[in-house]
Amino acid sequence: MNIITAKDVNFYYGDFHAIKGVSIEIEKNTVTAFIGPSGCGKSTFLRLINRMNDLIDGSRLTGEITVEGENIYRKGINVDMLRAKVGMVFQKPNPFPKSIFENVAYGLRIAGVRDRVYIEETVENSLRGAALWDEVKDKLKKSAFELSGGQQQRLCIARALAVKPRIILMDEPASALDPLSTSKIEDLIYSLKNDYTIVIVTHNMQQAARVSDKTAFFYLGELIEYDDTRKMFTKPQKEATQNYITGRFG
Repeated sequence: MNIITAKDVNFYYGDFHAIKGVSIEIEKNTVTAFIGPSGCGKSTFLRLINRMNDLIDGSRLTGEITVEGENIYRKGINVDMLRAKVGMVFQKPNPFPKSIFENVAYGLRIAGVRDRVYIEETVENSLRGAALWDEVKDKLKKSAFELSGGQQQRLCIARALAVKPRIILMDEPASALDPLSTSKIEDLIYSLKNDYTIVIVTHNMQQAARVSDKTAFFYLGELIEYDDTRKMFTKPQKEATQNYITGRFG
């Protein structure tokens, strides 16, 4: 079952044509990796899925993107509700200047949740879901800035989980982390797909090969190839994909 569908999507920053006629279907409870060289459009396209690019003046989109069958660019859609459904984890950990507990509880409080027991249970479950609970359960009142970079990134994942999204977008979530923290994030991504659909942008092709079910290769704003990851990395259909994967450019 497809949870995200894009049909002939074009996106512009002013006069710059950043995304060119992209169509893609992403299945529920899978990990999809977007790969390609810098500036190829993969992060731009990722941000279209929860309308993060709306914040950029002069940007516009043609075509259609649906999430769970709903056109997310139709007039009148509640963008805040969309972003609760489609969570986002950024390249660099960005915890709020609050306690570990309040970082995870933040989305619930913004949504008007006041039930203390529910908030406490959700914070614990989210931290467990992000494989962080055992490391922080005795210091929930301490500042999130006291955590290591890898822990901060898992805290940001817990923060995304707390509002019960269906989809989690990750824009190079491990690029700023050391190898051990990267491995923990990759293990986490693999385990989360049982309950969530994950789309990850990565420059690291080994990472894409390890964690994803499907891979999409972007180049110069176009989707060049999209297929099962194993097939993509062993028998790509397009010469440009082969050249990128084998390191001839990018």
